[in-house]
Amino acid sequence: MRQIKWLLLLTLFLTAVLATDFYFFATRPQALPAQPYQFTLKPGTSLKGAAQQLQQEGGLSNVRMFVVLARLLGKSAQIKAGNYVLETAVTPLELLDVLAKGKGIQSEFSVIEGWTFGQFRAVLNASPAVRHDTAQLSAAEILQRLGVTETHPEGLFFPDTYHFASGASDLTLFKRAYETMQKHVQQAWQTREPGLPLESPYQALILASIVEKETGAARDRGMIAGVFTNRLHKGMLLQTDPTVIYGVGEKFDGNLKKRDLLADTPYNTYTRAGLPPTPIALPGLASIQAALHPAKTDALYFVARGDGSSEFSATLAKHNRAVNKYQK
Repeated sequence: MRQIKWLLLLTLFLTAVLATDFYFFATRPQALPAQPYQFTLKPGTSLKGAAQQLQQEGGLSNVRMFVVLARLLGKSAQIKAGNYVLETAVTPLELLDVLAKGKGIQSEFSVIEGWTFGQFRAVLNASPAVRHDTAQLSAAEILQRLGVTETHPEGLFFPDTYHFASGASDLTLFKRAYETMQKHVQQAWQTREPGLPLESPYQALILASIVEKETGAARDRGMIAGVFTNRLHKGMLLQTDPTVIYGVGEKFDGNLKKRDLLADTPYNTYTRAGLPPTPIALPGLASIQAALHPAKTDALYFVARGDGSSEFSATLAKHNRAVNKYQK
């Protein structure tokens, strides 16, 4: 009789321990392998298959408990295939709700290389999949919300395709694009070519944005960066039209006039030496790499050939001949 009593007590104790472990598993947020954490469940994926995939990727700690939890809640057959993104850590209970209701099924938003911040924001504002929390904020206020020290938004956001849960805040997308740009620029800066006429990663962004706007053919990107690097080393004016156009702003009608080249603005590189004060666009990774690893060349000039590529020249005389050939 005493043995039965002790066996019963032991069973009750073990049941309580297991119940406590199960409760804590179900209600504690799981560590994510990344934030945001993106994953795809293919059509036909079972509950156990989904749990095993999430565990292998670092998004779930215990497959067996997750499967039992789903069965207890009657959700074992409700898992939906699709692309998912978790912006923050969730509990297994919340994760089951996401997978059963398809809450995390992704939308996507593309930011194009060479866009201005204004273009980026306008397209984001028009997206029906985004919750527009910053619609009434100025650009400076958005930067403040992001904790950014810079006061001008141009060039700070990385052009890419971003996947997100429908209904995500636009501020979340701004943050991801900003953090992605910072990561790429800082990594590229650490491996930059020695002796560049650039004093900071921000100046690298400025030059990269000019390279982005001047590049018609991808194969010319390094040479274009090399030309501007050479001119900066020699103290020559950059004389690049895209900076002038950026300085003209909304008044630019698509036709760059002589008076625009003569009108002094902080962005007119025909009237002011050195780099402009801020980037003029959102540069892609290729332009960032080109700015920090320019082609080694003696070229100081280039002109568009009309097919997207450029003709490079080391002397003004050769450049003038190229201009006469391709633009007159």
